Amino acid sequence: MRIENFLPTARKRMCCIGPDAALLRAARLLERRHDILLVCDEGGPLAGIVTKSDVVRQMGVCTGASCTAPVVEAMTRDVVKVAPDGRMQDAWEIMKSRGLKNIPVVGPGDRPLGVLTARDVLQSLWQEVQHEEDLLFNYVMNVGYR
Repeated sequence: MRIENFLPTARKRMCCIGPDAALLRAARLLERRHDILLVCDEGGPLAGIVTKSDVVRQMGVCTGASCTAPVVEAMTRDVVKVAPDGRMQDAWEIMKSRGLKNIPVVGPGDRPLGVLTARDVLQSLWQEVQHEEDLLFNYVMNVGYR
């Protein structure tokens, strides 16, 4: 299955924040319903990501005015990402090998399109296995081949 088939779901999970936004704003967004924030200017390419771990790490060392540091100081710049024309199996291999729970989907020019979760990927792979199992069962039982 292609990643593009999951784009509607991945778009719902996407939350972008500007690189100059306060880290406290990122913390509030991550607290509510997001596990990952994509850092980019309005309509611009993906500059990085911010996770709960990034915020906690930065807040743990802040004092005074540095607690209002911009997101750019805490974000991960070297982002692992996938393209919509990629396969879910490949996305799973990347996520598994790097221990990722979420992975951004980017289009041309590194423009963010959504965020895939491990649950999305595993659900997609499970559906493929179920479909193949049904096809094999029908073949063995000679259903639809008369």
